[in-house]
Amino acid sequence: MSKLVLQVRHTTHYAFAQPVVHALQRLRLTPKETQGQRIAEWRMGFENARAELEYDDQHFNHVTLISLAPGAREVTVTCEGTVETEDNAGVIGRHSGHLPLWSFLRQTPLTRPGAKLRALLREVPGNSGEAPLDFLHALSALIRDRVAYETGRTDARTTAEEAAAQGAGVCQDHAHIFIGAARASGIPARYVSGYLMMNDRIDQEATHAWAEAHVEGLGWVGFDVSNRISPDPRYVRVATGSDYRDAAPVTGISFGARADQVLTVGVAVSSQPLPPPDQSQTQSQSQAGQ
Repeated sequence: MSKLVLQVRHTTHYAFAQPVVHALQRLRLTPKETQGQRIAEWRMGFENARAELEYDDQHFNHVTLISLAPGAREVTVTCEGTVETEDNAGVIGRHSGHLPLWSFLRQTPLTRPGAKLRALLREVPGNSGEAPLDFLHALSALIRDRVAYETGRTDARTTAEEAAAQGAGVCQDHAHIFIGAARASGIPARYVSGYLMMNDRIDQEATHAWAEAHVEGLGWVGFDVSNRISPDPRYVRVATGSDYRDAAPVTGISFGARADQVLTVGVAVSSQPLPPPDQSQTQSQSQAGQ
């Protein structure tokens, strides 16, 4: 089974036109401990901000609430650590969490299908009830064929229907279209935010997003529509939710005398050599097999 040790560094920098009076930020930046993923090390650092509270939300996302220092003109949040991953062909497994499985059948304003998305759904070959996994792979491929990956055409407020209608979007839009179509077909689906190690570069300008659907007998299965694959060991799952708003890496809760801001994000993901096997464990296993 293929395994990787991934080194992640994620920096979020705010520059404010005026000094901050009061601000709170909700951070979903701590990776999940799930099947095929183990957090070896993870730490967060703040400049001109401090952690106020940590908790797990309804999706089992680890959330850190921070306050920005009054009078700050710049704020930096840095997350970095090491995550060990393995290849499970995108299968996460059984459902867990505080929310029932049926809650992932409910459409949200970002995923709700309109005429364009429903028309696309009618073109998907197969049957969602008889062969759901084949149907979902076909859905993923069709979305990618019809909705080109183009930056600058959409933003965080763009709905699945709007992206499908204009035939262009980014990973967030591909995920929302897939989720909306899967739910309309009676298949629970959810949004995933996280990191992806690129083959051609280490430094990136944003986190990544994909979707997961629940398939009877397998549990949750991942689909990265933008890259036409199911997640492999290059992926790090950080947060999940009904749509982007539930899993966004950083969201602002409130600003007093809100000032204009410029947000800069830097992400670096690279692989490290696998650690050597534990010799004592290897010897014990060898003796047990004799």
